[in-house]
Amino acid sequence: MSGGGGGGGGGGGGSPNNTEWRFNQTLRNVQGMLKGRSFPGKVLLTRRSEPLSPPEYSPRYENDRDEYEQNEGSQEGKGQASGNTADSMSAKKSNPPSTSSTNSLPDAQGLVSGARATDSARIAKFTNELSRPAVILDKLRELSWSGVPPYMRPNIWRLLLGYAPPNADRREGVLTRKRLEYVECVSQYYDIPDTERSDEEINMLRQIAVDCPRTVPDVTFFQHPQIQKSLERILAIRHPASGYVQGINDLLTPFLVVFLSEHLEGNMDTWSMEKLSPQDVSNIEADCYWCLSKFLDGMQDHYTFAQPGIQRLVFRLKELVHRIDEPVSKHMEEQGLDFLQFAFRWFNCLMIREIPFHLVTRLWDTYLAEGDYLPDFLVYISASFLLTWSDKLKKLDFQEMVMFLQHLPTRNWAHHELEMVLSRAYMWHTMFKSSPSHLAS
Repeated sequence: MSGGGGGGGGGGGGSPNNTEWRFNQTLRNVQGMLKGRSFPGKVLLTRRSEPLSPPEYSPRYENDRDEYEQNEGSQEGKGQASGNTADSMSAKKSNPPSTSSTNSLPDAQGLVSGARATDSARIAKFTNELSRPAVILDKLRELSWSGVPPYMRPNIWRLLLGYAPPNADRREGVLTRKRLEYVECVSQYYDIPDTERSDEEINMLRQIAVDCPRTVPDVTFFQHPQIQKSLERILAIRHPASGYVQGINDLLTPFLVVFLSEHLEGNMDTWSMEKLSPQDVSNIEADCYWCLSKFLDGMQDHYTFAQPGIQRLVFRLKELVHRIDEPVSKHMEEQGLDFLQFAFRWFNCLMIREIPFHLVTRLWDTYLAEGDYLPDFLVYISASFLLTWSDKLKKLDFQEMVMFLQHLPTRNWAHHELEMVLSRAYMWHTMFKSSPSHLAS
């Protein structure tokens, strides 16, 4: 995670030896998970002698949990457990190795039992934080980076985004007031005749009407008439700084699913909107609107005219890939493939269209935990995602690469693959930002 995204509460107080162990632990576990695969490029996996102070919430592989992985699947449709090796980080955390230990993985039984114990402890930590009179947001970010139990997500996301106040005694009153404000916004900006709209607003509404049916097209739930209406209504109340830009419709979907899960049980594919009262629908829309607005506050120039913020991230991604994996970078350049041809959509939709939708809310746990540092960390996530296919990309010509990157083979991904992407991103961010010499171009 980026240096400030967790608020500095994780590892800043550890001794140099403990900090060094954490750094080497991250490297060992990622290496172990790769089962002997070398990292793309000339990444120097050396031991640091100076303090690194990484957060204590370095990514853990959360696939095999009893406590809430099954709940993840029931709420979002397709959560899968993917094998014992995916829990190596959690297992090692409960039995820390010395800095001189080898890269071998513990036995499978130890991995499972260690992961379950760690998950139980993490849930207890979440419960403890949420039960405070005033939530400590830095600590909540630390815990949330590695994933949030699905049944806790609505409350935690509201807190992480600053929509709900940390003080418990103020929370209900603030949410009630903001939900009433949303109703007033709908009345003022949506439930009006076109004669009272400007030409710009009419054009925006037309674009929204075109985009809503295209929202995450492979998830049929979003084609439900009530969902389509809610999408249109929320998007029509334009964000003050950015208005509406294509792609924002996709960013709304994680919030819809999470806040609907407070009212609807079971698999998302079986949800019935008819079970919701008009007040429920209004509250869900309000929470989605305010959370989306808070989320966009941190990346306003990503969704304004010409989207300069996204273009800037694409440039940084190209530079980072060149430093991490020069052969792939050179091959793409020789073939004439511009990063804008594939990475613009990645940043515009924040990977929602690149991975199975049942993994999106887990990914967004990390996004929201990063807070204002998310744009910086997105570059590392995207580099890690791209270089998952480093070996394959070097064998493809221009046309083949374009087709491959537009239809990536992620349909069968489970939590294991996503955690690998986040782990590499975390490790590269740690090495590159703290000590550029760890990456040799």
